[in-house]
Amino acid sequence: MNSDIRLVDMELSFQRLPMRTPLKFGTGVSDKITSLVVEATVENRCGQVAVGLGNILLSSLWGYPSAIMSPEQLDTAMRTMAERFCQFMLENAQFGHPMDLFLEAKAELPKLSAQVDSDLSSPDPMPLLGALVCASPVDAALTDGFGKTNGICSYDGYSTDFMAHDLSRWCGADFAGKYPGDYLHSAYKSHVPIFHLVGGLDKLTASEVTDEDPQDGLPVSLDQWIERDGLRCFKVKLRGNDTEWDIQRTADIARVVQETYDRLGITDRFYLSTDSNEMNPDPQSVLDYLHGLRELSPKAFDALLYLEQPTERDLTTSRFDMSEVAAIKPVVVDEGVTSVEMMDLAIELGWSGVGLKTCKSHSASLLYLAKAMEQKLVLTFQDLTNPGLSLVHEAGFAARIDTLMGFEYNSRQYLPHAHPEIKTLHEPLFAVRDGQVSTETITDVGLGYGR
Repeated sequence: MNSDIRLVDMELSFQRLPMRTPLKFGTGVSDKITSLVVEATVENRCGQVAVGLGNILLSSLWGYPSAIMSPEQLDTAMRTMAERFCQFMLENAQFGHPMDLFLEAKAELPKLSAQVDSDLSSPDPMPLLGALVCASPVDAALTDGFGKTNGICSYDGYSTDFMAHDLSRWCGADFAGKYPGDYLHSAYKSHVPIFHLVGGLDKLTASEVTDEDPQDGLPVSLDQWIERDGLRCFKVKLRGNDTEWDIQRTADIARVVQETYDRLGITDRFYLSTDSNEMNPDPQSVLDYLHGLRELSPKAFDALLYLEQPTERDLTTSRFDMSEVAAIKPVVVDEGVTSVEMMDLAIELGWSGVGLKTCKSHSASLLYLAKAMEQKLVLTFQDLTNPGLSLVHEAGFAARIDTLMGFEYNSRQYLPHAHPEIKTLHEPLFAVRDGQVSTETITDVGLGYGR
């Protein structure tokens, strides 16, 4: 097809970003993180050339957790993996649709990461999830460049008019004649609700704020954030291995939200989701949490929309049956899905739905989207504390599908000063009003950044 693109050149840039406040994540705490930006020069078969952009945070705590490697070692490994993947893509450049180009290359990630492990003598091998994080901005840059070279919104390029293969190539015979565009809205929603993260170290009320907290004019405590942004959706970080703490923490957050609403005269209801980052030892501990929460705080239990990946990410290790949990509240798989095969296993094991993330790539997320929608499963959209360009891409994707309320927007809490030039260009997208953001500045070319 004339719309097919070929990679011509690629440039990577890394920037180490300090976090405004530490973010507790599972067993670790992050206070700084590397942002990777990829610029991919592509051309289509008609000779039209454009530069596509991609961006992601190299979050080792999420994608490459290790108890024996230092944060510096992990960061070096992920930077190296990103460079190796870009080199592979350049050396094997060919014409194709960006989805086919990336998903074909995705099969090489285990081999490439093994080479990085060997070259760096890494004591912990890089998992596929970590490699996907490193590769994901390349996929975004190709997708963005595809739209730009052809003068279309990239999301309008997922149909038979632009793709040589339907979804059966990746998802099986049941998807013959079906394309990713069949599962997308034809335009961006004008406004999308955002989830506010309440981390395990976050303060809930202004009375807890001290002189040691940031003095930059931004809110610190949960009630201050609600007052500024009119928040309606909250993601609660839990411990997972401490049921009583988790129950009390969720109840306390619901209480503070309601008290703040009452003080501000907000009459709308609020919603919660929870994430223990795989620290629950088994489904029974999740059931104990749900039963305890319902008893201690019916309001918090009623507000709970879903639980995110409470048990271990390797679904093959214990093959936990999640159906009993799903019968009470939706439970969505996140880290556990790195392939279509793992998505199928999650469905088999009774998970209620899937959490989509651009850090696992746009292309693969579209496969999980199609699988989930065919099964009538729950869809949620998580971020990786995406700032700047990656937030634009995340919000654009979320605005093209139907999720449980909206998408996560954590960077305004932990990386609010990152990439100010992008925030200025897309002010309505980065400024939360009444708990939601406007997509009015996302353009109809490429992935919508506008450059």
